[in-house]
Amino acid sequence: MDKHDHNTVESDFRLAERLKALRADRGWSLDELAQRSNISRATLSRMEKCEVSPTANVLGRLCAAYDMTLSRLMSMVEAQYAPVVRRLKQPVWIDAETGFERRSVSPPAENLACEVLSCYLPPDVTIDYPVPPKAGLEHHLVMLEGELELSIEGKVYQLEPGDCLRYKLHGSSVFRAHKKLGARYFLVVV
Repeated sequence: MDKHDHNTVESDFRLAERLKALRADRGWSLDELAQRSNISRATLSRMEKCEVSPTANVLGRLCAAYDMTLSRLMSMVEAQYAPVVRRLKQPVWIDAETGFERRSVSPPAENLACEVLSCYLPPDVTIDYPVPPKAGLEHHLVMLEGELELSIEGKVYQLEPGDCLRYKLHGSSVFRAHKKLGARYFLVVV
């Protein structure tokens, strides 16, 4: 097992522990969380036991149930705040189902309002977030490569390299990468 695989397994285990702790902190049963997140009780149980890794869609639903951003959840799993975040230390999460890659370039921290994500959506992949992780978050999406169709609460935007889309998210969002080019972008969340 190489270092990346070891770090991924370790990160998956910490994520499973954090998900279990979040539910316990709120005093919710698996059934109550299943109802709040629209994720089956069996899937939730398997995630908390680290038997399966959650997809981006599932993590989005859990974050909505817990009223927090995905980055905030991931920061609870990763190391403590540091002023310099070296590339090799930036947490990377890959959705095994879609290949979506999310690098936390500037992870959230207790005293910092902004976070910066470097994202890659492979060609012809769509990710649907029916509810925002936390309503009203300010997003600035800067396209780097490829093309992205982004639907924000039903309004569709076509983005190309160099474009910046700024919005506050209160409802659903759908990210759809170009069929051949995929999409690489920075997402700044405030």
